Amino acid sequence: MLFVNFGILLIGFVALIKGADFFVDGSAALAKSFGIPSVIIGLTIVALGTSAPELAVSTSAALQGSNEIALSNVVGSNIFNTLVVLGVCAIIHPVPVEKVILKRDFPFTIFGSVFLLLASGFLAVLGTNHATLANELSATFGGALHTGAMDMNVGVVSRIAGIALIAMFVAYIVRLIHVSKDSTEEEVSGENGQSVAKSLVMIVFGLAMIVAGGQAVVNSAKFIAAAAGMSETLIGLTVIALGTSLPELVTSIVAARKGETGLAVGNVVGSNIFNMMFILGVSAMIHPVAVNLASMFDLIILIGISLMAFLFCANDGKIERNEGLVMVAVYAADMAFAILR
Repeated sequence: MLFVNFGILLIGFVALIKGADFFVDGSAALAKSFGIPSVIIGLTIVALGTSAPELAVSTSAALQGSNEIALSNVVGSNIFNTLVVLGVCAIIHPVPVEKVILKRDFPFTIFGSVFLLLASGFLAVLGTNHATLANELSATFGGALHTGAMDMNVGVVSRIAGIALIAMFVAYIVRLIHVSKDSTEEEVSGENGQSVAKSLVMIVFGLAMIVAGGQAVVNSAKFIAAAAGMSETLIGLTVIALGTSLPELVTSIVAARKGETGLAVGNVVGSNIFNMMFILGVSAMIHPVAVNLASMFDLIILIGISLMAFLFCANDGKIERNEGLVMVAVYAADMAFAILR
């Protein structure tokens, strides 16, 4: 059975890589056919498509009332996208970042993260129960780990906050559509040598392979990890978090190698916005999302690494290889912190 799961794992990775290949080619061709900038396609079609695993996991968790998973899945995926996906792409090849992403999209992701932190009750945590919180933190980071400290519920993302998140997401998409109509890039033409129908088939087929490959990788890796004696917590922090973000990682790497850097960066930023506002918004509307101390820390970390990535991009308009290495190293440190706590 173990060898069978190794085979499934390999097939899953192949499906992810080939699916991403079809998806990037189809999306880029569609963008050229309709005169839409590839960055817009990356922020919408590709971002929504590659976030399908997160959507499935979070909504299923919310329907089952286990929506702490919904929040940790979204925040964890966004941290992975920002640090690992962009970092690995930059290590392969320096990633130019379009000015429109720096001015409009990146700040919007940071705003969404800050809004979510405030909506989850961060100000209430700062204003009350200082003694209790100090004791819990002292126990957590002191000589002996207190395993229950980080599981203490300190807030909630309400249904109203969920509605607000979805409203912001809809406004953002409407704005993107408006911008794409006003774009001065190339008009409709057949210069790309590929019909719209073929592009759509490639997108749908590629997406199906990405989702199926991601599920195969997650399920087989979970079995292998369990057989190796890893705990369920460690499996969730590593295998599941990586598995649901594999589509973004593979798609962005393939896009970067094909020179579609707008698609690569747009995919990451768009996926983060989709995860934060749509997926978590839907989850909160289904059932209010409880926020524990660990998730509060992770939200603060997400804001910090988003600001770091933004500064890297704004420094000279691109993410250099050495900055990509720093981003991957920061992710490794964050994973070590998450496991130790």
